[in-house]
Formats: sequence, C-alpha cells, structure tokens
Amino acid sequence: MTDETKLIRGSGGPPKPPPPPYRAPDTLHSRSFATVQDLISEGEIEGFASASKEGLTKGTTAYDNASLKDVFLDDTPILQATATSASPATTDFNFQDVTFKSKFGTSNQTAMSGIPAESRSPTAVGVTVTTSSPVTRQITNTDVDAVIVTLTWPQIQVLEDDGDIRGDTVQYKIQIQHDSGGFVDKITPTNGGVVSGRTGDAYARDHRIELTSGFTTVDVRVVRVTADSSSEQRVNAFQFTSLQEVIDNNSTYANSAYTALRLDSKQFNRIPTRKFRIRGIKVRIPGAGANNSGTPTVDIQTGRIQYPTGYIFNGVMGAAVYTNCPAMCLLDLLTNTRYGLGDHVTDSNLDLFSFVAASKYANTLVNDGQGGEEARFSCNVNIQSPKEAFAAINDLASVMRCMPIWSAGSITISQDKETTASYLFNLANVGEGGFAYSGSSLKTRHSVVSVSYFNMDSKEVDFEVVEDATAISKLGTIVKQVKAFACTSRNQAARLGRAILFAEQNESETVTFTTSIDAGIIVRPGSVIEINDPVRAGVRRGGRIVSATTTAITIDAATSTSIPALGDPATNPTISVILNNGNVESRTITSANLGVITVSSAFSSAPNANSPYLLSNTSLQTQLFRVIQVEEQDDINYVITALSYVEGKYAFIDDPTVTLPTRTISLLNQPASAPSSLTVTEKTVVINNIARSKLIVDWQPVQAVTQYLVNYKFEDGNYVSQVVFSSDFELLDTPIGEYTFQVFSYNAALVLSANPAETTFNAIGKTGLPENVTGLTIEPINEQFVRLRFTQSTSVDVLHGGRVYVRHTNQSGGAATFQSAQDVIEAVAGNVTEAIVPALEGTYLVKFQDDGGRFSALAASVSLSTVQLIDEITVKTDREDTDGTPYNGTKSNVVYDGSLGGLKLTDPTANATGTYDFVDTLDLGATYSLQLKRHFQGVGFYVGDQFDNRTENIDTWTDFDGTVANEVNAKIAVRTSTDMSSYSDFNDFANGAFKGRGFQFRITLTTTDVAQNMNLQQAGYSAVMPSRTEQSAVIASGAGAKNVTFTNRFFVGTSGLGNLNNFLPAVIISPQNMVSGDYFELSNVSGTGFTVHFKNSSNASINRNFTYSAVGFGKGG
Repeated sequence: MTDETKLIRGSGGPPKPPPPPYRAPDTLHSRSFATVQDLISEGEIEGFASASKEGLTKGTTAYDNASLKDVFLDDTPILQATATSASPATTDFNFQDVTFKSKFGTSNQTAMSGIPAESRSPTAVGVTVTTSSPVTRQITNTDVDAVIVTLTWPQIQVLEDDGDIRGDTVQYKIQIQHDSGGFVDKITPTNGGVVSGRTGDAYARDHRIELTSGFTTVDVRVVRVTADSSSEQRVNAFQFTSLQEVIDNNSTYANSAYTALRLDSKQFNRIPTRKFRIRGIKVRIPGAGANNSGTPTVDIQTGRIQYPTGYIFNGVMGAAVYTNCPAMCLLDLLTNTRYGLGDHVTDSNLDLFSFVAASKYANTLVNDGQGGEEARFSCNVNIQSPKEAFAAINDLASVMRCMPIWSAGSITISQDKETTASYLFNLANVGEGGFAYSGSSLKTRHSVVSVSYFNMDSKEVDFEVVEDATAISKLGTIVKQVKAFACTSRNQAARLGRAILFAEQNESETVTFTTSIDAGIIVRPGSVIEINDPVRAGVRRGGRIVSATTTAITIDAATSTSIPALGDPATNPTISVILNNGNVESRTITSANLGVITVSSAFSSAPNANSPYLLSNTSLQTQLFRVIQVEEQDDINYVITALSYVEGKYAFIDDPTVTLPTRTISLLNQPASAPSSLTVTEKTVVINNIARSKLIVDWQPVQAVTQYLVNYKFEDGNYVSQVVFSSDFELLDTPIGEYTFQVFSYNAALVLSANPAETTFNAIGKTGLPENVTGLTIEPINEQFVRLRFTQSTSVDVLHGGRVYVRHTNQSGGAATFQSAQDVIEAVAGNVTEAIVPALEGTYLVKFQDDGGRFSALAASVSLSTVQLIDEITVKTDREDTDGTPYNGTKSNVVYDGSLGGLKLTDPTANATGTYDFVDTLDLGATYSLQLKRHFQGVGFYVGDQFDNRTENIDTWTDFDGTVANEVNAKIAVRTSTDMSSYSDFNDFANGAFKGRGFQFRITLTTTDVAQNMNLQQAGYSAVMPSRTEQSAVIASGAGAKNVTFTNRFFVGTSGLGNLNNFLPAVIISPQNMVSGDYFELSNVSGTGFTVHFKNSSNASINRNFTYSAVGFGKGG
C-alpha cells in the first residue's frame, strides 16, 4: 500500500500588471572643440620639466605624455604626476579628449600641423546617406590642407513593440580620392566611423581629414555601412550636412616656444586658464676649463651648474643648455640679440671671469631647510613685459646679491659674498677730514621681513616670514614687504629675508673719506677694505712704511703707534701690507724694536716704501667695509664711500644656527682714568636778570674722554647725579653749607672709571638783608586806584630776581606794621620804582625782598584817609519824557497825551500795537562794549468804565469796576551799528551788554484788550561803561621814543559825551632793568595808546625793558 501526496494549487489571484516601458537614456550629444595656442617663451627652451627630469627624448610618445604632467588647466594637470609616462592608464588623465602639441623655439622648427589659419564657411550638402547612395562632393581649391565633414542624425532610436525605446548603432566610412586616383578610407568603423547610443534630438559629428598636398581635385565621399532602416520604428538615418575647407597656418614662429591645445566642450564650459611648467631658455655656460680642470655640467634634476673641483675658467663659454643659474641668465640677457642687449654688448664688453665667479658662488649647495641641499641662488622667472634695460639687469643681479658695474669700457658684477680685503686705509693715506661715519635711523629698520615668492607646488605667490627676535624686543614688530625676484624656493626666500634683516641691524653704517689717486684707481665698488681709525679705535695702529724687506718692516711715527703686545700667541699680533702686485698680505709679528717690525714668515715680495700698513691683534682688530662708490673728485683725489662688512654673516644667512664671530674695533670701551686737579669756586652771577649764587666745579680733562658723571650732595643729604660733556660743572642757587663733589670719567662705551676725583667745599652764599625802601609817596589815579612811588633798590639780588612787597592794613600810626598787614597786590619785580594799587583807607607798607627771600629790616609806609571807588562811568542818560517837548520822536499809532502826562496808543480798537523811536542816536565815536539799563514807568487804564464800553465776553472779565488793566504792555528795544549807516534788527532789553558805535532805541506799546490802553509816563535809558585794566608782557623800549598801542581801545569821551579826552586812561610804567640815574618820560596818552621815552642821567635815549598797566573805561574792538 502506498501513500500518495497530492498538491492542490489555487489560481494565484488576478494576473500581475505588465512593467512600464523602458526608455534608454539619451547618450548622444553634439560636441564642439576649441584650439588654443599659447606663446610661452622665447626659444630655444629646454622643454617641459617632468619630461626633462625623466631624461626623455623629444618627439617620443613618452615625452609627449610626460609633458601633460606640466600642463595645468584651471590649475589641474592634464596627466597626474604619478602616471607612467610611457603608457599612462586612462584613469591617470584628469581630462579626456585633449590634444596637445608643442614647439620649443628652435631657429629651424617646422610649422605646427592642424592649426587652421583660414577656414572657409561650410558648404551646405544636406543629403541623406544610404547604403545604396553614398554622397560625394569635390574640392578644387589646391591650397586646402584639410576638410571638415559634418554628419547629422535627426534621431537615433528604436521603438520596440512592448513600448521600450532603445538606442541603435550606425557605422559609416569617409573616403578621399585625389585626382581620380581611387577612393581611400580615412574614417572607418574601427577608427571613429561608428555612432552607438540613443538621442531623441539632432546629433552632429565632425571629422577633420588631412589632404595630401599637390592635388588638382579631391573627392570626399560619405558611405553608410549599416543597412538602411526598413521600419518606421527604427530611426537611424543621417545626412552629409556640410563640407568645410581648411587652410592650415604654415608659420614656423622660429625662436618662439609655443603650444596648441584642442579642448572638448563636453569638459569645459569656457576656455580654461593654462599654466605650463617648463624649463626655459637655453643659455651658455662656461666651457672646458684650463689645464684640463674639467667641464661644467648641469644637474638634470635641479638645473644647477656643477663645477668640477679645481675648475679654472679660461675665458671661453660653452654651448647653450638649460640652467637656472642667475649669473648665466644675466649673461644671456646682456648678449642675446633678440630679446637682450646683444646689439650693444658682446663678450668683449664683459668681465666673463666675474660672471663665472658669481656662478660658482650661486651654485654652491646650501641647506634647503627641508633636510636636503639646494643651490644657494636659482633664477626661475617668466619676464612677460618690456623693462628698462637698467631695471632688468639689476633685477637679475639682485637674485644672487650682485651689483653690476660699468668700468673701463666693460661690465663686471660685484657679488656680496665673503671676500678678503684688497686695500688698507688709515689716517696716513686719507684726506685731512679723516673718516666720516653715518648710520641709518632706527625708524628705517625692520624686525620682520615678509618675502613673497612663487610656490611651484601651489602655483601661487606664497610668503615666507623671517623674524629677528632681538630686533623685535628693541623695535617692536615692524614688517618689511619684499618681493623675491625669480624665486621659487622657500628657503631661498628665507635666506633673502635673513640677509635683509642682518644688513639693517648690523651693516647700516657707512664711512666716507677722501684718498689719493694711487688708491682711488685701484679700489672698485664691491671691494672689501680694512680701516684703522685712531679716533674710533682709541690708538694709532696704522701709517706708512718707511722701508721694508720681506721679513722686516720699518714703520713711521713709531713712538705714537700702539704696537700689539707680543709674546702671547693667543692675541695673534699681525701686520698687514700691500705688496707691489696690489695684493694684501698679513704676517704674525715676532718682534718690534725702534719701529722695526719683524714677521714670522717672509712676505711674497717686499712692500714698497710709503705704502700703507695696519697692525692688529685679537684685542683690537681693524674695521672692515665693502666699497659701494668711488667718485673722482678732481685729477688727484677720489671720494670713497663704503658700507660696514661682517665677514661671518654669510654662514649665518645660509644657516641661522651658526654663531657669528665678534670683532673688537675699539679700545675706547676700556675704563678711563679719573679726572685730576678738582677745584670748586663760588660766584654771584646775574642770569636772565636774576642774581644767583653759583658753584663752579672744574677739573683737568682726561684724554679721549668726552663725558663725565658728577655726584654732589649738600650737608648730609643724598647724592645727586649729573652727566656733563665738558670738564666743568655749575651748580646754581646754592644754599649756605658744605658740599661734597665726586667726578667719574666715562669711556666711549659709557663705562665709569673705577674711582672718582673727590673734594668738599663750604658755600657762603648771600647773607645780607636788602636796604629799606625810601622815597615812598602816594598819588591818586582815579577813585579806584592810587600810585605808590619809591626809590629803586640798590641791591643786586633785589634788582635781579628780587621782589617789592606792598601790603595794606586798615590800622594807622604805630599799630600799622608789616607783619599785621596783608599783600594788597602780587609782589612786583625788584627793579621797579612804582606800583598801582587799589585805593583803600588805611596804611600801605612796602619792603624789598632779595632773591633769597630776605626782607628789608624796616618797612616804608604811607596812609590814605578817604576812598571813593568808581567802577564805571555813565556815558549818557536819555529821558524822552523830560525833553522840552516830551516824546518828540517818530510815532506810529501812538500819541503823547498831555492830560495823562504820558505816551499811549492812539486808538486801541484800530491798532493794538504802536511804536515810538527816540529822537537822538547814541554815537560813541567808535565801536565799544557798554551796558544799557532801561528806565520805564507806566500804567494800564481802561478807555471807559461803562459796561457799554467793554466789548469782550463778560465771562472773561477779571473785574467789574475798571480798576485793573493788565492786558497792556510796553517794551524798549535797541539796534546797533558799527558804521552809523547799517543797523542790526531791534532787540528788546531791560539791562544788558551790547557792542557797537551807534545805538537807536524804540518803544513798543501793545494791548490784547481794546478796552485797555497804556499810559507810559517815563521812558529812557542809561549807557554805562565799566572800568578796565590792561596789563602787558615785557616790552623793549628801544633807543628812542616807544609808541605803544593798547590791545583794546579805551573810551575817552566825545564832544557830545562827557567832552573829548575827559576819561583818559591812567598808564603806569614798570621798568625792568633801570640803573642809577635812569628815568622815563610818558606822553601822548590817548584812548589807543601812549609814548614812553627812557633816558639816562645824561638825558640820552636808552633801551630798557618795561611793562605797563593802563586803567580806564570801556573796551573797544
């Protein structure tokens, strides 16, 4: 028996819906291409950097591929730097469908193919191509180099029965036939003649086809390979749309390096920026050296010239190769006839040896700051615009710290590098002016340098910041911006920054001196010279040679010459001389006797007599300077200017960790001896008209010392210190007592002598009292001031620096004492003979006081019994109501009512306002300030007291009996003029200050209730001028009458105001430097000034100083 398992299946429900139709993406798009040509350099250039470093051969596929690593589109290389140049992968390319061609600027280079110079407008064809009907067009223009065939597909797609839309593939060929010689396939399905994909819109494709030159006719035929569509659902027909003739540019652009880039619009929506990393123009480098010393080569990786050890340049340059040596680049610029100065400068005009020497120094390997080495100076620059020849030469020379020099018909370059001295100078072979030094201001120095250079990695300008910590602590952060010309190395930029900072901090001093023709024609800019200046060194260590052999030198002025100490090898005493061949040699001194110096080893030759020499040792060395200018002054003398030179700086610039050696050039920093013969004297002197006690400290000066420190103290007080720059010291205003003085010497380094010169002195000073005041009199000036006169003091310390004290007390007789009185004015100068004081009842007491504060023993006194003070004058009081005819001025809507005895409104119901102008104008004669006070008396009244006479609303009445009339008013106003013709507007006043010459017055009556009126019974004003005192500074009278003008005019009255000159100011003269018998005359006092005339006892005019006080009224202006 068997079991059978049966499966029961259901229908599975309703059928599933069909999937949506598939639509293939639109993958075909029309593309256009642009060809861009760039001129990148004069030629011939080495080529592209990556290809050159790889040692590839130009024209090979590998070289062309490597070049793409150095072509940057929008700062992105076409080919990645890590790609294999021989066979890069597709993924190594950052851009696709880019065609690149280059020419390197040779003189015989051929034209670059495929670059159209002329393209005719496309010739329309517009014929559909079928398998059975190829389309052919003929060209008869024999100048045509290529044709561009354009094919267009309106659509390419297949509509499936299920609704899907898919792409399709169409193959075609383009054939060329020259002169009916048979068609040849140029484009086939295997090299571009195929379109695969889908597009619902028109799709066009171009093909450029090169033609063989020398034809008569050319036939161009387009053949369809894929079978024609037989279904409306398959759309893939295409047309031969147009044919364009192209004539290529056949220019070779000899000696110009240029490139061509063909770019696909699919990857760029604009022409991208282009940058090219190249190895530039080939320049000549030194050829094979003399004596088989080798031939320089160029490092393929860095472009640095490699000189064989012991290489000797023989004056012959080698072939042109690529190098970034700045010296050879400068040489090329000077001699090239295309872009340089070759039409004017040839090798015969150049000191080629100086260029080679600079090249060797520039190509020496130094620390690159990254753990490796690089050439000291490299030149990597693209000069894109014309420059002045001088500027271009200096720019290139600056790359290697060189200075170009034109001398004796040739150009040489002098390089700032470690150099031995080539000439010696001391006071014996320079002019009478000796050595003149100058330095730069601290304001011109910097503590930080920011150097800009071109960073080859980022392809942008970058900055290297170099700091001098010592300078920052001294000066703060002061930044200098510098552009490193032709620099692409960060560490080269850093070296430039260190060189600038070092020079500003350590090589800012210049020396200028005159020398004779024998030195002037030898020394050249860039030369290093040694100097012994006894003024700076402190001793003489140089002169002229009297006679010499190769081992013994007889020097001049032996007794005044400081010969270095012998016997201690550590001090290394040496003598330097100039040999007859112009070289400087130094030898160690072994002995010195009576001016004959013997050296340890013989000189190369005996120096000439009368030539200069210098002595040196480690404790005192010569100064080193680099010559920057030699100027012929006349036929005999030359002026040399040189800049301080530090020989150890170059190692520091290359490597900042190097310690700089110190150089001692002066003995002036050794402690000086103390002064001798210290003496002290006491005198009383007059200084600036003040008698002053003075102690004079004097001593014998110390040789070579220009600065001293004086310490002094009084009695048991603390020492006070004072630095002086002469061999004496003065102490003014010394009180009586004992003084102690110490004097130290400073050396040039401001180090004090070990011990001082010291002495004590007892000062006596001025001890006598001034004499008593005599001849005291009093006279009134006005009711406010009086004048005190007295005989001038005869004490010098009163006349110069003393005072006259004037005190006052209300007491009289014996009760009036100087002690019980108080100062009535500030003490006046001790040489005056009078004083103006306020007029006060009581007693005035006067004493002299000398400049030491000592008073006269007794006071002179004078009394004043009554005082009436006048602080002001009334210029005019005007009352219109008291005139013969009251209120006789100009009236408008007002009238004088005799029954009321006052001025009133004519008819308030018709005019609620009226005015009255005063009869007289106040004329002060000139412009002054004055006070105006009004005088008013009036009363309001009702025109009628009956109800019927009052028209206003009864609810507004304040009274019913007509006794109160408050709705009326009267005002007085004034207007002013400075010329009596034009006036200001009227301004109301009650009591106020005004300024002017002319014043006119107006009264205004007003009412706000037509039932009320004003009865102005009294009206007028008072014009008042206050008193004023004017005091002067010190005035020199001159030898004659001195006319003095007041700062502000005083009012003196007019013919109509108090009478002319009725109020003249009182003038007080206070002489400053009168002597016995002198006096003065005061005259011509007016409102604007006065005349004073000083005379001596012989009535002769004299010049004296004085001040004045003038008391009067009013202030003009």
